[in-house]
Amino acid sequence: MNSGQPLGSVTHGSLSQGLEVRLHPDVSVEDMRVGKFLIVEGVRSRFFCMLTDVALSTSSHRIVANPPSPNDDFLRDVLAGSGTYGTINLTPMLMFTPETLEEQGSALPIEVRNQRLNVTNGSSLASFQPQSSSNMELLPVKTIPSHFSQVYEASERDFRAVFGWEDDPHRRNFAIGQPLDMDVPICLDLDRFVERSNGVFGKSGTGKSFLTRLLLSGIIRKRAAVNLIFDMHSEYGWEAVSEGKQFSTVKGLRQLFPGQVQMYTLDPESTKRRGVRDAQELYLSYDQIEIEDIRLVGQELNLSEASLDNANILFSEFGKSWILRLLNMTNEEIQMFCDEKRGHKGSLLALQRKLMRLENLKYMRSACPHNYVDQILQSLEAGKHVVVEFGSQSDMLSYMLVTNMITRRIHRAYVRKAEKFLQSKNASDRPTPLVITIEEAHRFLDPSVVGQTIFGTIAREMRKYFVTLLVVDQRPSGIDNEVMSQIGTRITALLNDEKDIDAIFTGVSGAQSLRSVLAKLDSKQQALILGHAVPMPVVVRTRPYDTQFYAEIGDVAWEEKSDSEVFAAAELAKADLGF
Repeated sequence: MNSGQPLGSVTHGSLSQGLEVRLHPDVSVEDMRVGKFLIVEGVRSRFFCMLTDVALSTSSHRIVANPPSPNDDFLRDVLAGSGTYGTINLTPMLMFTPETLEEQGSALPIEVRNQRLNVTNGSSLASFQPQSSSNMELLPVKTIPSHFSQVYEASERDFRAVFGWEDDPHRRNFAIGQPLDMDVPICLDLDRFVERSNGVFGKSGTGKSFLTRLLLSGIIRKRAAVNLIFDMHSEYGWEAVSEGKQFSTVKGLRQLFPGQVQMYTLDPESTKRRGVRDAQELYLSYDQIEIEDIRLVGQELNLSEASLDNANILFSEFGKSWILRLLNMTNEEIQMFCDEKRGHKGSLLALQRKLMRLENLKYMRSACPHNYVDQILQSLEAGKHVVVEFGSQSDMLSYMLVTNMITRRIHRAYVRKAEKFLQSKNASDRPTPLVITIEEAHRFLDPSVVGQTIFGTIAREMRKYFVTLLVVDQRPSGIDNEVMSQIGTRITALLNDEKDIDAIFTGVSGAQSLRSVLAKLDSKQQALILGHAVPMPVVVRTRPYDTQFYAEIGDVAWEEKSDSEVFAAAELAKADLGF
């Protein structure tokens, strides 16, 4: 039984629509917030529920027809709890038996059982140190509690039973944040997280980059997978600009994990200006570009289907050197080629003219004596995490072209490694799971191109070849529905557009009650997490990405910089960004 004071009694409900609870007279409706977690004590089971709606009710319509005057406190107090009362709607998420929970609690050391974990808002999530693991089976909800079952606030032990703890020796748990009204960690199971492709969503300015850095840091610290991060705006590698009124910077992955993270850059000058001295240069050549790459950036280059059809004719004739041959052709040579190969001169001329934009890209070469993609693959195979920075080459043409070219080759290598492992069954041949992080994901996973890009293939494979995606996007409605249905874990900050909200709940049961929860999120440091890596949907205050986090998660001991050091770093970053 729950030792806390009951908040209310179940009065109505159904399995499909959730539970309606009448609050007790001494409980203020203003203390009930959407996203709060509550426990309903049934006769045989306990139900872990999320609060999805709050309402005011009366026992008679005559009360609202003739309400008390604003100054009549006495009458309002008389009516409170009997004539007027608050109700809340709960959605049961999980159920478990109290006997199992008591057994779990009795297995803990006495000092842990007696600990109440009274931690302030600024306290470390790593300060929670219970040593035993949770082996309790959480059951899906297939029934509801009886009339007048009592409702209680969820305790720390309830959260431990459901979400575990970061120091669980049996699972790679990572604390992503805390419930809105409690100071207890909410953990992701990183082994389950990397099993499928995942998404970080939210409108601009809601902290998607900070959420992504948290997740990537957890994967690195817990060694759940290796990461290949395509860093469009130079936010993940070395450092990034923090959000807020005052200009400051936060640590990137390379600073937190200097021995585990390698950086490659398409713009060495920009990277050096930002203080990164050991980033490796990255160049690509025309003979590495395939038709799939050009098709993906067809909108950026304003290419027609006729031009792409003629590109296929060129590739069939010249192979890997088709772009160089086309760029060097004269009008007469194009005419002769069309006469011989049944091409269309106008389409080929348009293709030639638009592909000339590639000559302005700093990282593109006619020929590359060194294979940088193989070098990246070797780093990943060695267990290193790779960040590819774009610097000034962060336009959509460069980002989509480079990301597709590299990912296609990395995936091809992983397919070979996975097939070798499946054949040999030798543990030493098992590839290390790879998580590929892409921003502006809807550009890669748009319904019009997803069937022809490597990213659609990876999203649908669900780690068949040990490769998954971490997609970061502010427009989930632009992502193909089939791909969204395959997204394992969705971490969603505030969204306003109805189409985007609908997309988040593609393939999710009970989505209607969760919609109201998502709509009520704050614009900063709050997110709704649902899917494969958590046992139930949960709203969290995300873990602060600050010096305390650096000290808890990183390879090196971080201390606060002096004011002069902070000012110098900020001035350097502002100069590089053109402020």
